[in-house]
Amino acid sequence: MKRLTAAAGVLVLLISISLTCDAQKKSTLKATEGALVDAVTLFDDAQYSKALPMLEAICTVSPSNDAAWYYRGLCEAYLGDSDNAIAHVREASRLDPSNYWYRDRLARLYAGTGQLEAAADIYESLAKDFPKNNEIYYTLVRIYLQLGNSDKLISTVEEIETVSGRDEMTVLTRYDALMRLGRQDEAYSVLEQYNDEFSSARILCAMGDYNIARFRDTLALDNYTEALSYEAGNPQALLGISEVYRYRSDYPNYFASVNSFITGEQVPLDAKSRYMESLFRHTDGAFFRNFKANLDLLVENYVAQAPADTLVGATASSYYYNTGNSAKALETISYTVETNPTHISSRALQIQLLSLMEDWDALDSACEKAWADFPEEPGFLEMKTYADYHKKDYDTLIADCERLIAAAPRDTAVIVRALSTIGDTYYMKGDSRRAFSTYEKALKIDPGNCPILNNYAYYLSLEGRKLKKAYAMSKITIEKEPDNATYLDTFGWILFLQGKALEAKPFFKHAMLYGGKDSIAILDHYAEVLYALKEYDLARVYWNMAKAKNENGEIPDLDARVDKKLKAIDK
Repeated sequence: MKRLTAAAGVLVLLISISLTCDAQKKSTLKATEGALVDAVTLFDDAQYSKALPMLEAICTVSPSNDAAWYYRGLCEAYLGDSDNAIAHVREASRLDPSNYWYRDRLARLYAGTGQLEAAADIYESLAKDFPKNNEIYYTLVRIYLQLGNSDKLISTVEEIETVSGRDEMTVLTRYDALMRLGRQDEAYSVLEQYNDEFSSARILCAMGDYNIARFRDTLALDNYTEALSYEAGNPQALLGISEVYRYRSDYPNYFASVNSFITGEQVPLDAKSRYMESLFRHTDGAFFRNFKANLDLLVENYVAQAPADTLVGATASSYYYNTGNSAKALETISYTVETNPTHISSRALQIQLLSLMEDWDALDSACEKAWADFPEEPGFLEMKTYADYHKKDYDTLIADCERLIAAAPRDTAVIVRALSTIGDTYYMKGDSRRAFSTYEKALKIDPGNCPILNNYAYYLSLEGRKLKKAYAMSKITIEKEPDNATYLDTFGWILFLQGKALEAKPFFKHAMLYGGKDSIAILDHYAEVLYALKEYDLARVYWNMAKAKNENGEIPDLDARVDKKLKAIDK
């Protein structure tokens, strides 16, 4: 009796323990499922760095949870950790080898990291398991093309035709594969054979593209024209016909056909934009001059398709500016800005155009508005300082630079540029003390900044003081940029002021090779050095060049000073 009671007690205990464990497992499973749902929600919101540690924890607690491994790998892929991404998606696939998406994603990760053989192996196995999924075969075709595996490439195309029959897609895939393998005649015969049985616009356009690439323009024109008989308004056919006419230099027909392409209802807007961009990028100046009226009409028709579209506005505005119609360019991009006030690229293009047109008041206003609308973009306020400078509004220029510094307290590049401008502006205002102290502030942040070092050194040389310091700063600039004519001029001039004209000469000679002849100041300095070395004839040459460029009086005393020196040597 006692033994029976004990046994019964043990049985009760075991049942109790079993029930407790089951409850704990259910509780753990429920918590895991809830955590996984939360992690996937974060993943769907592109919050990968937040989802990842949650998924890592789930994989630790529940290592058999294939979904957790899968989403963990996806998070790592989006965060740029391709090695761990592959390892963890591979683990998900191992846990559930029947899952198509796990294997497909693993293959994509392999392909994305250049492991094409591994990707091909997975897709080959997927093709066996899912033989009616055409997308797998088309993906294999792309991989085999990259691998240059012609045998598998052709056999895969044949497999596609076996699974789904021969149609436009399979024919064009075979054609593309053979073309990439260099089997051009065979590729074209594939199109011809299909076209003999089943004519279609797409096949005829492919034939037209093949023929026009081989200068068989008459045959290409026939292909494209026949394509239009099957599908009026076919974009590829319309564009092909226009290219045939351009190849023949038959410009009346070219512009008529290309206008049909641009105004065609079946032609996607992005295709029209790509064509216009390509046309303007690859067309020479003579074409623009000879056919400006035709091009103007083409652009008008293009804009009429979607006058508020940002890409259309940008393309048309660039065209108008490059063909000398600045007013129309500004009108076009301004309309784009008005209709798309939150499109930052359009705003930037408008500001760039105003700068190129040197409309400083309008630039000032546009920059102020853009800065108000996009306070996180300091570039707009930086462009305003450019307008301030040209308006000679130096006090506002300094104030705007100070606004820049306040708006970007952690952006050292912006701060240094602003301090550099403030220093330059103080010097222009005649306050060298503040100018130099501002340069010192900037150099504490960026000690090797060449523009600041150069300006600081040059201004010291103009005042004839601290020439050793100026020399040391200028030396850094020419070591960093040995072909910069401005920096070479500063360094050479400091040497000259130190009484080292002979040492200065090579730096000026070098500057002449890299744009120095375009600067009145550099020409004048070089002539001074040559004059000091008694190379009077050569000094006269460079002074004459400087005087010829000094029409606006950039160097006010140049003519009087040079005439006086030249008279002295003529006596």
